[in-house]
Parts: sequence; C-alpha cells; structure tokens
Amino acid sequence: MSDKKATLTVGDQSWEFPIKSGSIGPDVIDIGSLYKETGMFTYDPGFTSTASCESEITYIDGEKGVLLYRGYPIEQLAEHGDFLETCYLLLYGHLPTPEEKKDFDTRVTRHTMVHEQMSKFYTGYRRDSHPMAVMVGIVGALSAFYHDSTDIADPHQRMVASLRMIAKMPTMAAMAYKYSIGQPFVYPRNDLSYAANFLHMCFSVPAEPYEVNPVLARAMDRIFILHADHEQNASTSTVRLAGSSGANPFGCIAAGIACLWGPAHGGANEAALNMLHQIGTVDRVAEFVAKAKDKNDPFRLMGFGHRVYKNYDPRARIMQQTCHEVLNELGHGDDPTLQVAMELEKIALSDEYFIEKKLYPNIDFYSGITLRALGFPAEMFTVLFAVARSVGWIAQWKEMVEDPSQRIGRPRQLFAGAPMRDYVEMDDR
Repeated sequence: MSDKKATLTVGDQSWEFPIKSGSIGPDVIDIGSLYKETGMFTYDPGFTSTASCESEITYIDGEKGVLLYRGYPIEQLAEHGDFLETCYLLLYGHLPTPEEKKDFDTRVTRHTMVHEQMSKFYTGYRRDSHPMAVMVGIVGALSAFYHDSTDIADPHQRMVASLRMIAKMPTMAAMAYKYSIGQPFVYPRNDLSYAANFLHMCFSVPAEPYEVNPVLARAMDRIFILHADHEQNASTSTVRLAGSSGANPFGCIAAGIACLWGPAHGGANEAALNMLHQIGTVDRVAEFVAKAKDKNDPFRLMGFGHRVYKNYDPRARIMQQTCHEVLNELGHGDDPTLQVAMELEKIALSDEYFIEKKLYPNIDFYSGITLRALGFPAEMFTVLFAVARSVGWIAQWKEMVEDPSQRIGRPRQLFAGAPMRDYVEMDDR
C-alpha cells in the first residue's frame, strides 16, 4: 500500500484519497468513499480509466506490447507449454510440477463427457441457429445438471465447477458444430490431448477412421493458450459482474459467452474474415487499402490495430507463425481468401501509413485465417474463442468470489432524462 494521496479540489473544497500501487502497472486512486465524502460520482464511459477489481491473474502493458499470465510472458507459454498447463497456471497461480500436471490432465479428461440428456437440448434449436446462441443456452443449462458444484461458498465445489467448465466446453462446442452441419455427435476420447480431442470431436465421422494431424493440433492448442485470458475485458467484466451477485458459475460463464458474441469483442476474427471475403481477390487489395486510408470512406480494415495494444500485439507474433505453419502443412495456396490475407499482411507490414499509425495485423486477423484453414466456418470462430476463454473466466470468477473486499457490482450514472414532473390525467392532456 502506498502512502501517497491524491487531492481532489472542487471550488473551495478539497478531499484526499489514497493511492494504491500494484506490483507493476499504473497506480490507482481509491475513490471508494468519493460519493460519501463529496456527493459526486466519477464519469467514465466504458470504464477505460477505472480499475474495477484487484487481480493477480493477467497483466497487459499495451504501450510495450506485453501480456503476462501470472507473470509469465505469453510468448514463453505458447512456445514451451500446452493449454492445460496454462489452465493450471491461471487457476492455481503457479506452473505445475510433472506430478501436478499429470493429475490435473487426468481430472480434466475425466470430466469431458456431458450428461447424455443434454444431447437432446440441441434438437430444440433450429439447424441454422448461430452456434453462439446454442452455447449461451447449453452452458447455462449445466447448472441444472451439476448441482454438486454450484455452492460458491464451498472451495471444493468451486474447483470442481472450474474443472467441469474447462473439460466440457470443447465437448459442447463440438456438439454445436456437429448439430449445425447435420452430423452425429462424436464422444470425447481420453487417449487424446485436449486440442487433439477437440479436433477429433469436430471432424471425425463414424464411417471412417480419423487421424489428428499433430501440426493442426499444436496450432489449435496455441490458439487456446493465446485466448485463455486478457485481463478485465468486456466478457470477463461481465462474468465478474454476474458473479458478484452470487450467481452460480455456469450462469456466469453463459453471461460471458453472450458478451463475447459481440462483433467488437469475440466476433472480431469473424469480422476480419468477412472483410477478406468482401475484398475478394488479390488484385483488389490495393483498392481497399486506399479506401481504408481515406477518412471520408466508411470502409475500415478489420483485424488491424488494437484498443489495448498501442504497439504490436504479442499474441499476433505467435499467431502469425502458427498461421503460416498451418498453411504450409495444408497447402492452401490456391484459396483466394487466404491469398488476399497474405497480400494484405505484406502491405500492412511495409506500408508507411500502417507503420506510422501502428495498425499492425492483430490476433484476430491471423486466427481467422488459421481457423478457416483448419476447416471451421466463420460462425464457429467465436465459439472457439469461448472454449479458450473459459479458463480465464472461471479463474477470474474464482478470484472474485474469494476476494473479501468484493461487493455486488453497482455502477452509477449521469442522469440526463426528464426531472421530476407531475402526472397528468388522460382527459387533461
């Protein structure tokens, strides 16, 4: 705790508020008593200058292009670890020993199946339903099946709920995909890794054997690692806000999925791919780059730049490498959409306009291309994001529940509507 104070002066009155310092990052002014002392609120649309909680999980330095999970750079985790190791790190705060990793992998693997009755839920949706609509309902329904892990006051139940969430999300996501294309559900296999098992459930069919390509499985695993958590973003804040009321963890994660669905958040990679479809062919790339530079043209390049990262998105470097590995493995050189993407990437990394404005290709640009190459339709992109982000959501939810200073969320407002007025009877109007 810092001894520094911040002074607020309004007219001839002044008040002091404590300044708190984290282990790294900017200091924060504790305004918890602001309204009580001054009778005023702060006004911060989008909460861009407001710290809503104290957390030890993820740190971002947007100016330097740094992303840390529990202090570890994302580049190191993606290069040397796997997704379940990252899950363990986010949940427990430290990297596992070999024995801890083996035990954790086993516990997650033993929870991958879902209650058989849940398979009937999918038939209640139209075949052409967006998979995210399905996921919001299916994940929320988990609370109706797993009553033994909804008591948020019980540490054991919190951990069981966390394991179930991580384990069952790939199964439910694969079922949503299979249902949308009219194929039978594929059960999980305990002999496969987390990412390989997910690809198996999505792309295998009962009629023939399916061998998971290790290059593609590694790419899927990296995508999961890179999307596992991202500090207090919109969906994570939604999960925390829902959880602050004491809601069960499955309901909180369903709320996070609903928020993630938005095109400004989890739907960004789908939007980036739609933009590539709009450009169409390589010979039109220069035309659309010119449109992007024109302030009077409504066209905007999707998948470039980032609200948080004012430097290069550290996840994009890894995703770029992974994207090229997948394309080299699958030989998608004749795909016009991917050709457009590669030409756009080349221009963005060399054009002075993009370099000056730091409009580098971000993770959404590369992940959209990679997921398309893996065989997923654009509608599934945000679902895969939700699979990966589940561990971040549940870790943040768990931290929030265990924080004694946390209270139910209650943002305030600057009211701009009509002041108090008298009701006028119908006949007198």
